[in-house]
Amino acid sequence: MLRQQDVGHRIVVRRIVGIREGRPLFSDALGELVELSETHLTVATAQGRLRVPVAEVHRAKRVPPTRRPTAAAVVELELAADEAWPAAVRDRLGGWLLRAADGWTGRANSALPVGDPDRPLPAALDAVERWYADLGQPPMVNTPLPLANPVGAELDARGWDSGPPVLVQTVPLAALVQTAPPAVPAQTAPPATLTQTAPPAVLTQTAPPAVPERDGPTPVELTAAPSDDWLTVAAGRKGGLPDAARHVLTAVDQVCFAHVYADGTLLAIGRGTVTGQGRWLGLSLIEVLPEARRQGLAGRIIRALADWGVAAGASHAFLQVEQRNTPAVALYRALGFTTHHTYLTRIAPH
Repeated sequence: MLRQQDVGHRIVVRRIVGIREGRPLFSDALGELVELSETHLTVATAQGRLRVPVAEVHRAKRVPPTRRPTAAAVVELELAADEAWPAAVRDRLGGWLLRAADGWTGRANSALPVGDPDRPLPAALDAVERWYADLGQPPMVNTPLPLANPVGAELDARGWDSGPPVLVQTVPLAALVQTAPPAVPAQTAPPATLTQTAPPAVLTQTAPPAVPERDGPTPVELTAAPSDDWLTVAAGRKGGLPDAARHVLTAVDQVCFAHVYADGTLLAIGRGTVTGQGRWLGLSLIEVLPEARRQGLAGRIIRALADWGVAAGASHAFLQVEQRNTPAVALYRALGFTTHHTYLTRIAPH
């Protein structure tokens, strides 16, 4: 039977669709597993989404993807993602990365085992545990799958817990620009390159937040640094913002912050980075306040950041989303994102 680790992967499901002359009738479905619960599983097939009650499943298993990413492709994307979300404290264990940021987000506070640690695996994990213990933080390891399956097996043997599966999704930028709803920029052409040394001036033509016409489209403002309002929304999403969080958000050579205001109130935010030798536009913190949802603001923010990424020379976009966040997964699927690989954040037992 399927497990949470199978979410984001290609599966085949044989389900019971009826009974004829006392015998069950079966139907097969092939596609990507996007949700798995105790009662249902959801498969994205070529014909659309199919939600199947677990009670109707006769057999289900993972099958090879049409194009499995190579180990080198997974490493490339993981390193681009690390560059886009830089931890304030960093170290190396051979080829592994050790990262800490005052406990703010799992991504910035976990080891990334995507290279050779220059020692046997058990000794490498012992060293990870010591490094985090010296910082007074719980040891965590981010395990891209299936690349880090051997690491995951060793962590299983040690009794480590696991966070929810995270989908690492990608799309060519040209396709994203064609699919996402047109943004209404608050300026005509956002700069293609923003650096962390740039002054935190708003990159719109006027300093105060734009107030859209009540019946017109809502403009998207792009800035070189996050506004106080932006940081407040991000803090609400992530449970506070320690000093290390500001480093994570801003210490990228090419970074852009999106704001959507209405009547002077910030309704939605987003963040874009260009990393991986200029190839990858990273999207993060796409957040719309509850009272402004279902108005297409997330799609407009993504389009504005995609346009900025194209101007910066990026060719592909990526994002990371928990597989249980079904509204976000549905939005990204509608925009053309597909799962490149998945990862689990593993946490040492107390």
